[in-house]
Amino acid sequence: MQIIPIASGKGGVGKSLIAANLAIALGQAGKRVVLADLDLGASNLHLVLGIQGRKNGIGTFLTKAAEFKDIIIETEYENVRFIPGDSEIPGFAALKIYQRNSLVKELLKLEADFLVLDLGAGTHLGILDFFLLSPQGIIITSPSVTSTLDAYVFLKNIVFRMMCSSFPAKSKGGIFFEKLKNDVPGMQRLYIPSITQELMSLDPENTNKFLNKFSHFKPRIIMNMMDDPKDAEKAMKIRRSAKQYLNIDLEHLGVIYTDAVQDKALSSRLPVIRYKPQSMISQAIYRIADKLIQSEAENYSGEDFQEFSDYSFMSAEAEAETDFKSKMEYLDDLIGGEVLSSGEMSEIIKSQQFEINVLRNENLLLKTKIAKALKQGFKV
Repeated sequence: MQIIPIASGKGGVGKSLIAANLAIALGQAGKRVVLADLDLGASNLHLVLGIQGRKNGIGTFLTKAAEFKDIIIETEYENVRFIPGDSEIPGFAALKIYQRNSLVKELLKLEADFLVLDLGAGTHLGILDFFLLSPQGIIITSPSVTSTLDAYVFLKNIVFRMMCSSFPAKSKGGIFFEKLKNDVPGMQRLYIPSITQELMSLDPENTNKFLNKFSHFKPRIIMNMMDDPKDAEKAMKIRRSAKQYLNIDLEHLGVIYTDAVQDKALSSRLPVIRYKPQSMISQAIYRIADKLIQSEAENYSGEDFQEFSDYSFMSAEAEAETDFKSKMEYLDDLIGGEVLSSGEMSEIIKSQQFEINVLRNENLLLKTKIAKALKQGFKV
């Protein structure tokens, strides 16, 4: 079974639309596919698929109100089964470690050719861990400057998460990371080759284990919502930065142009490739599906699933600070290299203002849901 986690550093880049349509395209090619909505707290993949009236999902499984086999839905799409998430049960946006372990064990028992995981946006620890279930995860981005910045930040967090999980807390490498997480400015000045070199001198055994796993890490990128062929260059900028600073060779899976048909399909509660198979979006999805089928599956050699632990590289506060500084550092590079225009700078400012307003609204909605849940007897 090939595990295909699909994530994005920023919301609103079409991640769920691509995940749903890609799963259907793989199914049409004769592959057995399971599509799981792991965007917990904001689950809406069922709407893209046109599935309504769902009763059980991942939330009901985690609360032990249903068995895992009972939340798997047989869809009307050939060879595609669906596992819905739960957005109405408070607290599942951030799973506890034992919940994550339990869910992953069930997912890995599934019999399928492809397991497509629609993950949430951002760099929350749970999202990073689900993405690392496969060395061939897909990152969705768009040509906007903020989206490309967030894609790079996501990759950087993924690499640091992989590194720190390779070193036990009391090992010399683990102690190194413990000191590093308290020196956020210092961490920003470091890049993967220099960190690896230092770790090799401190803790060669665990460093070699990390390098062995890292050698199989081959993430892929899709540039969505393109309006101009020149937008494809934005993906190459991410690729160059990832190679230089993170020592990652990104595979470019393809580009998808903006097409008004996607909004019409969504309002009709139909996936785009069912609504209009000949559309630009549909044809791009089919090309990407063909690449996945033809590519050689890469797995972490000789390594079974290891349970997640509570040991993490950064606290929540440090994560936020690190993400912000990493964005600013990368932004400085772009400005210094005269890559950004004044119009793009204006776009960044407007986008940040919009994201702040969205967060305020989401916070208000969450408070309302929690208050409602408390009245209904849920324990939060």
